[in-house]
Amino acid sequence: MGRNPRRDLLAGLTVAIVALPLALGFGVSSGLGAEAGLATAVVAGALAAVFGGSNLQVSGPTGAMTVVLVPIVAQYGPGGVLTVGLMAGVLLIGLALLRAGQYMRYVPAPVVEGFTLGIACVIGLQQIPNALGVDKPEGEKVLIVAWHTLVEFVAFPNWTAIGLSVGVAAVMLVGARWKPAIPFSIVAVIAATVIGQLFHLEAAAPIGDLPSGLPAPSLAFLDASAFGSLLAPAVAVAALAALESLLSATVADGMTVGQKHDPDKELFGQGIANLAAPLFGGVPATAAIARTAVNVRTGASSRLAALTHAAVLAVVVFAAAPLVSKIPLAALAGVLLATAIRMVEVGSLRAMAKATRSDAVVLVLTAAATLVLDLVYAVVIGLVVAGALALKAVASQARMDQVDFRPDLPGEHSDEEHALLAEHIVAYRIDGPVFFAGAHRFLLELSEVADVKVVILRMSRITAMDATGALVLKDAVEKLNRRGIAVMASGIRPGQRQALDAVGALDLLRHEGREYTTTPEAIAGARKHLEQAGLLPGRHRPHRTRKATR
Repeated sequence: MGRNPRRDLLAGLTVAIVALPLALGFGVSSGLGAEAGLATAVVAGALAAVFGGSNLQVSGPTGAMTVVLVPIVAQYGPGGVLTVGLMAGVLLIGLALLRAGQYMRYVPAPVVEGFTLGIACVIGLQQIPNALGVDKPEGEKVLIVAWHTLVEFVAFPNWTAIGLSVGVAAVMLVGARWKPAIPFSIVAVIAATVIGQLFHLEAAAPIGDLPSGLPAPSLAFLDASAFGSLLAPAVAVAALAALESLLSATVADGMTVGQKHDPDKELFGQGIANLAAPLFGGVPATAAIARTAVNVRTGASSRLAALTHAAVLAVVVFAAAPLVSKIPLAALAGVLLATAIRMVEVGSLRAMAKATRSDAVVLVLTAAATLVLDLVYAVVIGLVVAGALALKAVASQARMDQVDFRPDLPGEHSDEEHALLAEHIVAYRIDGPVFFAGAHRFLLELSEVADVKVVILRMSRITAMDATGALVLKDAVEKLNRRGIAVMASGIRPGQRQALDAVGALDLLRHEGREYTTTPEAIAGARKHLEQAGLLPGRHRPHRTRKATR
């Protein structure tokens, strides 16, 4: 199955050790319990490894997905979350069949960085109740819940819980710098559990009883009448699963040589995983960037590593549930607090903030929207703002400059003729894209042309044109014609021709015989127009007359 099965098995074991406390913690944070996190890691982890599009991807419950699930649990209950997961699986398979995976590359880096920063903040805030040993207050907004938790903690402090959570987080963060190869998360959790049992720390509430095995697959949670109301949350979950999974696969490719994921197959694999996980009581799943990175760094080269990770966690579910149930919730909160801190790449954030003002704005807006609203709204806002700023930047590159046409004049002309031509003809060269974001500027500039009889539009340097740009150009030509100014066009490219033809602009030029292949031809046509209007002397003037006038 892999080029080095022994190394894949070792990588899978290492990832399972790292994933165990994360699966438990994210299950608890989602509101469905630690058993839901374990079921997701086992079922979704195995199926995504088999059917997904990456050889190195590791899937399961993630912090980003937990952020989306908390309000769904509050509004629709556990059954609603399971139904949402099932519907999201169907949507992901649909995206795969539509070959939508390729569009992930169009998500700008500042949106991804802001999204990640916002998720890290939300995950950290979600852990405050368990980290402080306070029952979670009612509410969906993490900022409000965190504030109420702090108020209750000040009134009734629980120093045991905060000591365990801070201690676990500190061991993980310091240990990762000291010996990155050692999975300090499991070391810290085991130490916290032993301390809690030895000293009978009643203030450190444990996870509680866990079932010794996965439940039998069931669709008892399905309520067909709720499908309509659950569609929007399902779309949000599917969008997040697609975004995070494809981002994780891209990161994995970048950490290796020769590995390349199939984005549409990855979406299909995540769809299958999310179809199956709810049947066993699992929450919606996605690929996990942190666990995938551990998998790559420990030498994984095939899907065997991710399958081993799922198998090891299955053994834990069946054989070690009584031991796992004694883990303090504060210890799991410490694991997730450290995870949230490690998600924040200060160097990347600094680079994005310094790149351009637009990048900084997109990053901050996306992060703030993630914290205040939700992840899907945050990504949509980030994409819309990034797109608007990009359009503004592209539109600002489009220029229309008046150019000197005298070197292009066909034939010989006297100084008088040059002067007459200069007085009655103006030539503009249009550079860059002419599209909806900036096309109105051309209409304003062209409409203000005065004291001329002919306008020549040199269009060979237009890089793109849409229907709006073509309509604006047509309107400008019509306005100038109504003022008695003839418009000549030269260098129209095939790509522009389709848009111009669709709105009737080409018919307008063809009717007057004013479309030319080259600029010299357009100038000759302009000169002929002026001769017919009696504004230029004809070509028959004797050569000696021109000499005499000089």
